[in-house]
Amino acid sequence: MRSDTEVKYIESKSTDPYFNLALEEYVFESLPKDDSYFMLWQNSNTIVIGKYQNAVEEVNQQIVDERGIKVARRLSGGGAVYHDMGNLNFTFIVDQKDVKGLNFRIFVVPIVETLRGFGVEAEFTGRNDITINGMKISGNSQYVRKQRVMHHGCIMLDSDLEKVADALKVREAKFRSKNSKSVRSRVTTINANAPRKISMDEFKSALKEHILGYESVEAYELTADDLREIERLRDEKYATWEWNYGRAAQYEMTREEKFDAGLVTVNMTAKDGRIVDIKFYGDFFGNGEIEDLENALRGVILDSRLEDKLMELDLGEYMSGVSPQELARLIRG
Repeated sequence: MRSDTEVKYIESKSTDPYFNLALEEYVFESLPKDDSYFMLWQNSNTIVIGKYQNAVEEVNQQIVDERGIKVARRLSGGGAVYHDMGNLNFTFIVDQKDVKGLNFRIFVVPIVETLRGFGVEAEFTGRNDITINGMKISGNSQYVRKQRVMHHGCIMLDSDLEKVADALKVREAKFRSKNSKSVRSRVTTINANAPRKISMDEFKSALKEHILGYESVEAYELTADDLREIERLRDEKYATWEWNYGRAAQYEMTREEKFDAGLVTVNMTAKDGRIVDIKFYGDFFGNGEIEDLENALRGVILDSRLEDKLMELDLGEYMSGVSPQELARLIRG
C-alpha cells in the first residue's frame, strides 16, 4: 500500500456472517476510495463458500441443519472455509494501482511476520495458503472491481477442526458440474503449533500493531447511515437463499441410501437451486407411478420447500415406508 494513503481500521462488533460480508461490500463500494481499509471480524459457526461454487457440492447439509451452521457466499472466488469463534478474518481494501494482478503475497507476508513474533514458523505456499509444517492455517482470496482490490483471509487460531471436517464433508454422492470445487487440505491451528497458547485478543493486537504500525490509528466508526445501508444489503442479498444456494451452474448428482423400506437411488439435474430433472431407482415398493412423483418435483426449490412438496404429494403412495424428511435429506445431502 502507498505510504501516502491513509489506512482506516474497522473492527466489526457483529459475528453474523451475513452482516460481515455486507460490511465488506459496503466498505469496498461506498466508503471514500482515497483511503485504504484494514478490517478484522469474526463469524459464529458458518461455512463461507466462494463466489463460483455450488453450496450443495461443498457442505454437509445434514450437519449444517442439525448444528445450526449458517452458509454464506462471499464476493471473491476460491474454496469453501469454515468459520467459528476460534477463527479470525481479515480484509484489506486498497487501490488497484498499489497491487499488480492477484498479488496475494503483499497482504499475506504481514500475517506470517506477526506469527513469527509469537515463535510460530509459518510460510506462504501455493496459490493462496499460509501453512505450518505443510498444514494449512489460513486461506486467502481476492476480488477486483473498478480499480479496487479486496483481499481477505481467515486465520485458524484455535478452531474446532473436528467441526470443520464434519461440516465440509459432503455426504457420499457423485457430482458432474462446471462449478468450482474446493480442494481439501490438511489443516491445523496456530495454537496447536505455538510455544504457548495465544489468546484471540492478544493475536488481534499484534496483527493490528504489525500492519497499522506502532502509532495509534483511529478506528473508523460506522455511522447510523452506514449501518442502515449495511443491514439493507445484508437482508436483500447476503442473507437470502437465492444468493447463497440459488446461484449455481447446472449440475448432475447421483446419491443413494438404504432405508428400512429399501434402497433408493436418486439421479438429479439442478440449476440455480431448482430441480431440472429427477429420476428414482431402487427396490422400494409403492402403489403410485414413480413418474408422477418425478414430474411433480421438477422446478421445486432445493430448500425446506422440497420437504413441504413431498408431504403435499403423499410420498407413501410412491415409496412406502420412506418419509418426506428422509427423502428430502437424501436429495439435498
